[in-house]
Amino acid sequence: MIENINSPEDIKKLNTKEKRKLAEEIRKYILEIVSENGGHLASNLGVVELTIALHSIFNLPKDKIVWDVGHQTYVHKIITGRREQLKTLRKLKGIAGFPKSKESDTDSFNTGHSSTSISAALGMARARNIKGEDNSVIAVIGDGALTGGMALEALNDAGWSKARMTVILNDNEMSISKNIGGINMLLSKLRTKKTYSKSSEAVKKIVLKMPGVGKPIVKAVVRIKRSIKQLIIPKMFFEDIGFRYLGPVDGHDIEALERMLKISKQLEGPVLIHVLTKKGKGYEIAEKNPDKFHATGPFDLETGKSKKEKKKDYSKVFGEKLVELAKKNEKIVAITASMKDGTGLTQFAKEFPERFFDIGIAEQHAIGLAAGMAKEGTIPVVPIYSSFYQRAYDQVIHDVAIQNLPVIMCVDRAGIVGADGETHQGTLDMAFFRLVPNLTIMAPKDFKELEEMLEFAVDLGKPVVIRYPRGGESQNKIEKQERIEFGKAEILKEGNDLSIIAIGKTVARAMEIAEKIEKEQKETTVEVINARFLKPIDKQTIKQSLQKTKKVITIEDGTIINGLATAVQEIIIQEDLQGIKMKNYAYPDQYIEHGEVEELERIYGVDTKTIKVDWEAEFGNFLTV
Repeated sequence: MIENINSPEDIKKLNTKEKRKLAEEIRKYILEIVSENGGHLASNLGVVELTIALHSIFNLPKDKIVWDVGHQTYVHKIITGRREQLKTLRKLKGIAGFPKSKESDTDSFNTGHSSTSISAALGMARARNIKGEDNSVIAVIGDGALTGGMALEALNDAGWSKARMTVILNDNEMSISKNIGGINMLLSKLRTKKTYSKSSEAVKKIVLKMPGVGKPIVKAVVRIKRSIKQLIIPKMFFEDIGFRYLGPVDGHDIEALERMLKISKQLEGPVLIHVLTKKGKGYEIAEKNPDKFHATGPFDLETGKSKKEKKKDYSKVFGEKLVELAKKNEKIVAITASMKDGTGLTQFAKEFPERFFDIGIAEQHAIGLAAGMAKEGTIPVVPIYSSFYQRAYDQVIHDVAIQNLPVIMCVDRAGIVGADGETHQGTLDMAFFRLVPNLTIMAPKDFKELEEMLEFAVDLGKPVVIRYPRGGESQNKIEKQERIEFGKAEILKEGNDLSIIAIGKTVARAMEIAEKIEKEQKETTVEVINARFLKPIDKQTIKQSLQKTKKVITIEDGTIINGLATAVQEIIIQEDLQGIKMKNYAYPDQYIEHGEVEELERIYGVDTKTIKVDWEAEFGNFLTV
């Protein structure tokens, strides 16, 4: 079946039995590819029937589907002519793991972060109305993403707007981790609607048969039905804000889904369809471990075990150190935005449940909450991925930094993360955090330094940003570990001919380059400085080094704008240093596509080999004059 599906039109030709067969084949195909390439598995297995139903009823690209987060679009990509391309999933120059309008006009809106779909879809619906067109607009959003403030803001506006659009609430009781919070409780009650409706109709039939009193009783029941529903079926929440609520409907029943979608097309104004799905559907191992298979590397299909050995990484080191510190200091609390496992807080949650707060996919709230807790004397530690910290920027400024509150903001997945592409690369955090007064910004060169930075941050009593990369530390070990002093860089190696200033994971690379240069050019000595602090940067140490060598290289795993390179350039200008030759290695002022980290480093010239060869061309002649 799957080999005959080259466009949505091919789906429309199938009967229900054929569509069910196709769903089985699509699941098998996705399992084969993700087990080889890695990717988002459980969410895609859960939306196979829903995606088939959507393409059966709607006509893309005229009709618009906005996929919230977008990691569940593998089925959509197969149906829209990208079946063979999916074999290149997440590989350099291959197909992306998220919607990309440059790939297909059926990808109506690029997404990668949660809670954005309803806003975008409402915008499309309003633009359609202004243009006098008649296409359908659909937002597909998960129950986890519905906890995000932006989604609730959009629901509020959409309900009031009376714009014709459909919101499909894909309810699988999961985001990445198990969902929590008031919205989850609301949806838990909504899931009981089928039982309530069936029993309600059964009672109504019995009462109507009662001679003389049946109809009056039914009328009385109807009068109070709304208040009963308010207690039993919180669908009234959606209806009261302006939506027509349909469901819940079995998200794996193609016929039922198609019926509901057809109804939604006939209704005026905003409609919300509540669809119940199972994350990992059809692959028992993923059904039992949906959090593990939310995003996965290559794995063995038979056992579900990873093909790559799990090594110690920065997130794990962070989590272990935080538990150690929390045992000594009862003021330490941890806050996560539905990323407990990914950020290394699993053990903390077990050992200190009363000091652990999972607030759902709501990064803005996470920082605002942390600020409130810090104001009252606790020490909140908030690990969030770099690309997700973008969502909480105003709270960092307004709630934390202006009041100079001791919130420790740990920026996980800083720098290039690889296969998830533009929406997930963490190259911007140093640039946007550096603009904020009162922030102290640090980046560790290795695991040991991360532990020491955490200790330092707990004692500092000021807002601190600690950024660290995805994965493990460099194999090029650095033995030297000086005690951390506020705003003080670490001179790892002294030299007279060239200064290399690096920060975070690139410090190990700086040492490797220095060793290679000195090995090949015996008369050359290279000074290596671990900046440690981007803010406040150690002006004195850097100034003295540049006055001595007159030549400097900066290396960082962020954007070239407003990071380490800019900070060093400012020192040169402010201190009026003359005759300095400078070369900066960082990512360009653009969004970085998906690919393996090592591939992207080579492409953008921040790998060891490129920097060394570049150095020889730029500075080598100065050393031999």
